[in-house]
Amino acid sequence: MSEPEEPARDDSLQMREAGRLLFAGPCDFFWAAAKIDGLPPEAQPEIAFAGRSNVGKSSLMNALTNRKTLARTSNTPGRTQQLNFFALGGPIGEERLRLVDMPGYGYAAASKEKINSWTKLMNGYLRGRATLARVFVLVDGRHGVKEVDKEMFSTLDRAAVSYQVVLTKRDEVKMSDVETRIAETLEALSKHPAAFPEVIFTSSATGEGVPELRAAIARLLAQVTGDR
Repeated sequence: MSEPEEPARDDSLQMREAGRLLFAGPCDFFWAAAKIDGLPPEAQPEIAFAGRSNVGKSSLMNALTNRKTLARTSNTPGRTQQLNFFALGGPIGEERLRLVDMPGYGYAAASKEKINSWTKLMNGYLRGRATLARVFVLVDGRHGVKEVDKEMFSTLDRAAVSYQVVLTKRDEVKMSDVETRIAETLEALSKHPAAFPEVIFTSSATGEGVPELRAAIARLLAQVTGDR
């Protein structure tokens, strides 16, 4: 009887290094779209970042790319009012990956007209973008998944877009609560067919979880491009 095959070796160290190298390269803003007909032509794979207003999306994108001002940060929710595109890993036109900063959702102080405009833009992008590989949905780690996050999950399910939750602000969560928050998030995701069953807990302030997120993105890029 033949011996069973050994399980594949964990590639986490390799992917962490691939992620580090990917995000050590150039990353430049190159396009903004306020309407669905204003999107850039499809080219390289794209990953998008979504989340409630004030979840720390801009801070995390800056931490990922080792930059202070790639994405604007502000104490005023709702600053991102369009889809902002960034070329990563090469000069514009030769980039390896595109990062997309999506408008924050759940900002109650915005006008109904503005919210409808953002919603139409996001839905159009999610449903019609063949190069969109995954959406990373940021959830405030201090509070966990809220109803407005679940609404976003359902939107992504309907659009049949793969998405993964990234918890933010780990430095503001007690260590004893970290595993509980992750388990609660995974439980919430189990009800959503398009959700990727892995949660990464991050802190833009301390850098916790950032290497793991870079590794997850590098692994996804390798899968999409067939680059092993």
